[in-house]
Amino acid sequence: MKLFIKKPIAQLMAASAATEKTLKRTLGVGSLIALGIGAIIGAGIFVRTAAAAGEHAGPAVTISFLIAASGCALAGLCYAEFASMIPIAGSAYTYSYATMGEFIAWIIGWDLVLEYALGAATVSIGWSQYFNEFLHTFFNVHIPYQWAHSFFETSNTTTGMYAAELGTRGVVNLPAILILFLLTLLLIKGTAESAVVNNIIVVVKVAIVLMIIGLGWHYINPALHTPYMIPADAGTVKVSTGVINYGDTFNHGWLGVLRGASVVFFAFIGFDAVSTAAQEAKNPQKDMPKGILVSLVICTALYILFSHVLTGLVSYKEFLIQGKEASVTYAIKAAMGPSYHWLANLVTVSILAGFSSVILVMLMGQTRVFYTMSTDGLIPKIFSKLHPKYQTPYKSQWLFFGFVSIFAGFIPDRIVGDMVSIGTLFAFVLVCFGIMILRNTDPNLVRPFKTPIYYIVCPLGALICLGMIASEGWENWARLIVWLLIGFIVYFGYSIKRSHVRKGKVEPADGPINPKYVE
Repeated sequence: MKLFIKKPIAQLMAASAATEKTLKRTLGVGSLIALGIGAIIGAGIFVRTAAAAGEHAGPAVTISFLIAASGCALAGLCYAEFASMIPIAGSAYTYSYATMGEFIAWIIGWDLVLEYALGAATVSIGWSQYFNEFLHTFFNVHIPYQWAHSFFETSNTTTGMYAAELGTRGVVNLPAILILFLLTLLLIKGTAESAVVNNIIVVVKVAIVLMIIGLGWHYINPALHTPYMIPADAGTVKVSTGVINYGDTFNHGWLGVLRGASVVFFAFIGFDAVSTAAQEAKNPQKDMPKGILVSLVICTALYILFSHVLTGLVSYKEFLIQGKEASVTYAIKAAMGPSYHWLANLVTVSILAGFSSVILVMLMGQTRVFYTMSTDGLIPKIFSKLHPKYQTPYKSQWLFFGFVSIFAGFIPDRIVGDMVSIGTLFAFVLVCFGIMILRNTDPNLVRPFKTPIYYIVCPLGALICLGMIASEGWENWARLIVWLLIGFIVYFGYSIKRSHVRKGKVEPADGPINPKYVE
């Protein structure tokens, strides 16, 4: 039994050529950069920034972003080499299949569920928070706390829309499930976002971030940045899910900053979603590396400036209490005064649109990976079954809607977001190792883009990502291990017996998804 049987790169490229007539190469480098920015700027900057600052890093969350960005940049160089060399849908799963074999590819594919599916769940929870803020701001109504929060959360705010519901326990997050349902319908029917619409949303989101940085800079209170890192004697804060003790190992100082990096790492996961569009790029050999790396650089700069401003407007502790619901709008209203309420309102509206595009990209990326795994025979055919009219993987979309809704509706965002981060970091480590392996096992492959000084970049990228993984709490390690064990059961009980590569099959029966319907 060969666990590490590889899918020949020649076979991958042949499959790509065979599907050229169906797959339309319509995305230029500008659209790929916009796709990356559209996926990256979302819940990470508007939700996870406040969570990382409030729980672990304080104002030093800017350093957390630098650490996370450095790991992503190094892994991004590895992704860029893979994407230019193997411009095939499937992202890290496909890359691993060609370099490290089927078993590692299975782990990656199974692990990517934590990135894309649970990423969509995390963003939908953030969407729910801002949707309630939108209702409260424009219509002076809001969805009761118990119907907009998970069972594991209890209201602890004394101001704002939930002031009268102090102590109320959540039941289910209905708005989060609603947006998942609507976007699932959109993807199934085939009227998903076009590149033009996505570009418009990206411009709006970036403009809002720049306005917050530019206008908010004048309202920064330097005292809030001192001390820059959370001290060990900062005390405790009661939050909706329990108590945060800053004396804990990873809740203060440099270790808190490192833990914060693993939290805000969620903010960067969108850049690798660009690689899932490799078969739709006009010139993947040149455009894919640019799309991945340029979007990453732009977003990193915005994140650092944004987090510096945000932590200078209100105390990091307030993000855990009064600012829990829509932290950015809270900070603007609290620090900049009534004259800038228009900015807070604009942020709320733009974030709703921006979050929707992120969820759409995440759901699309997940079905793409599972579609590829299904056509390889590793998971049931239902995941590659196409709608007779729309040519979209409609059954897969409905299954993932149910799966993602469970997490979005019943699990707090901090737990779901942490699961996304640890799963993605693990995938990045394997991608870094994949480049090192392929450089040694097949040095003569045509590489339109080469990772510079790979013998340093690859191990350093893996090391930084492993460092962030090490800072995760034991609860996240336990969740990852349990998830992987479930995956092993599926692989050895089902996948290994039905693998197309093991049987010598090349082409899937149903053919590829038409990107016209899932861009």
